[in-house]
Amino acid sequence: MIKTIISIGLWALLGWLLGSWLGPHAGWAFFALGLVAMILVSARQLMLIQRWTANTDESPPHSVGPWDNILSVIYRKLRKDKHEINELNRHIDSIMMAAEALPDGAITLDDSMLLTWCNKTASEHLGLDLAVDRQHSILNILRVPEFARYARQTDWPAPLLIHLNNDGLEKALLIQLTRYGLGQFLLVTRDVTQVEKLETTRKDFVANVSHELRTPLTVLSGFLETLHDMPPGSLSDEQRMRYLMMMLEQAQRMQAIVEDLLTLSTLESSPSAEGVPVRMAALIHTALQQGRVLSNGQHVFVENIDEDLCITGIETELSSAVSNLLTNAIRYTPKDGTITVSWYIDEQGKACYSVQDTGIGIAAQDIPRLTERFYRVDRGRSRATGGTGLGLAITKHVAMRHLAELTISSRFGAGSLFSLIFPASRVSQG
Repeated sequence: MIKTIISIGLWALLGWLLGSWLGPHAGWAFFALGLVAMILVSARQLMLIQRWTANTDESPPHSVGPWDNILSVIYRKLRKDKHEINELNRHIDSIMMAAEALPDGAITLDDSMLLTWCNKTASEHLGLDLAVDRQHSILNILRVPEFARYARQTDWPAPLLIHLNNDGLEKALLIQLTRYGLGQFLLVTRDVTQVEKLETTRKDFVANVSHELRTPLTVLSGFLETLHDMPPGSLSDEQRMRYLMMMLEQAQRMQAIVEDLLTLSTLESSPSAEGVPVRMAALIHTALQQGRVLSNGQHVFVENIDEDLCITGIETELSSAVSNLLTNAIRYTPKDGTITVSWYIDEQGKACYSVQDTGIGIAAQDIPRLTERFYRVDRGRSRATGGTGLGLAITKHVAMRHLAELTISSRFGAGSLFSLIFPASRVSQG
């Protein structure tokens, strides 16, 4: 403003001097010409300023007269604001990335329970599509009666457990609703399907162990009470010996269950080791010798064993797996049945140990559950043959620790084929 007044004053002084020399009309004309020139310059400056306002990211124009100081202050403020906005955006992006990386689902809702945002985990948990479900009520999206009752509460001190069925897959979700901000809600979801399965497995395991041990304990306790209450000399030596043998059988059964449980615990808790080359043929021949004793000449054994084929692994674990498969075949194959034991390398370079029998076979619906602890197709027959119900569970764990695959193929009444297939990376020649 001061510069403008000074400029007008200079033009007026020059016009007065010129008017004193050439006359008043010449002075006024010169003064008017100066004002017009000032207006044109100001118009050009305003035009440059107007162009700059279209893109304030660039530096403001230079030499715009009285506007220079004003534009420099505005430009510095714009740069500072832009820097702060960029910093805020980086923080927001970081927060959003952290929210997306959460192992739990996160859903934001407005004061009307309308969905405003969700992370990827929440989309997977509830099958949400943010592009479609945004601004839709969560009560319409998640149509679960217990959740509707839960969401309509005034506060939510504890999470809610719900069960969903998506495409035939059962899913258990723990849901917690809480308030945040001004009239907004945060819904957190956690997939506890595996935890629930593990808890169910644990309960079943405890129940099965109790059941398996209760029978021999009941028998053992009954005989002991009988022997304790009977007067001396009331039993013949033959009867006493028979009772003692039956008690011994039940004690040995409990001992076998405990030993198998300890084996399973060791396999699950100890880290997998690389192992050393193991000559599997020697383990198989040892298992066959024990198997023939168990068979007592009632079965026909066929051997197809590669004597030089070795596997890198733990000998004791492999011996257990080899013996379990062979023992099962003997127990479930009727008299005069054939049991074929093979150890060979296939066309893909994998090593395969297989036991094929002509036994009673297994129904298709039972095959997926055979490796569960204490699962038996025929409980009475398994107990009668001395099985603990843990052999295949142990074999499966041994296979997993050796990167092998346990395969089972069977047809009810037509025999079974159990195979342990080891990867080529563990195969070596002795």
